[in-house]
Amino acid sequence: MKFNSFRFLLAAFISITSLNACATTANVNPEIYHGFIEKMVTEHQFDRGELTALLKKAVVKDSILKAMSSPAEKRLEWHSYRNIFLKPNRINGGVKFWQENQTLLDAASKKYGVPAEIIVAIIGVETRYGGNTGSYKVLDSLTTLGFHFPKRAKFFKRELEHFLLLCREEGFDPYQPKGSYAGAMGKSQFISSSYRAYAVDGDGDNKRDLWNSHADIINSIAHYFAKHGWSKLPLITQQTTVNGDAHKTLLNRSLKPKNTLKQLAEHNVKTPKDMTGDTVVKLLELKQKNHSEFWLTFHNFYVITRYNHSHLYAMAVYQLGQEIKKGFLK
Repeated sequence: MKFNSFRFLLAAFISITSLNACATTANVNPEIYHGFIEKMVTEHQFDRGELTALLKKAVVKDSILKAMSSPAEKRLEWHSYRNIFLKPNRINGGVKFWQENQTLLDAASKKYGVPAEIIVAIIGVETRYGGNTGSYKVLDSLTTLGFHFPKRAKFFKRELEHFLLLCREEGFDPYQPKGSYAGAMGKSQFISSSYRAYAVDGDGDNKRDLWNSHADIINSIAHYFAKHGWSKLPLITQQTTVNGDAHKTLLNRSLKPKNTLKQLAEHNVKTPKDMTGDTVVKLLELKQKNHSEFWLTFHNFYVITRYNHSHLYAMAVYQLGQEIKKGFLK
């Protein structure tokens, strides 16, 4: 039934050509999609003609290519990145969202073990609580990146495959969903593969709606973290200090904790007295304008980076969550 629904929606879309007059800004040789179309037909039984017609309507966007080439996580130091998210309106918006959805958040937190402030902060960082879920057609984003961004073409072709399967499974018109330049969707900004794997029906209506259902959105984020190994231990990160330069050998790009507190102490990093020396952590350096901050990050901090592979992102989520929690508990 879902496959037939997809074909009906797709056929309806193809027939309304007048709606796509503005979608002719890119001249793309349709042969570029040949291998992908054959894969979808052979492996997933898509209709060749319908899929060919759909992909011909996709528009290559230079703005998507530019944004992908220069993400904020790579351009900005911590002091600039932090200022984007740790603002009064985003903190107050998080408090309001928590107050309005307390029952849902309490239930999801209890079920999955993920703190409410982390769930709320994710929505705040990603979309300002739904204020900006993205203006790009997901089809345009994924075709642009899958066929015109060689560095990550394999990944985004796979996401395009997941997107089309998601549309078939959920009954979406494949030309309608909008999201980020990278194809992330809804208030939780799930990419297509994550949507299929981790989105849940939180309100029992047999749909997984990450744009409009707060029950689905909240439970899906909590489920995502639980599936990525969230620990019920409260540790996420805490600030520390260093002496001398010995700590520099412990600094690296790895996001995963690999050093013990004992090793950090041996490199003149201050460690918590109430933790055993074999506790595994990562030493993180964050750049302020005129100095560096040092943080110990634990397993759950690493789990946050599974949402976005950036220590700046994870720290913004953590710190925004703490400020929202303070405001909520007042």
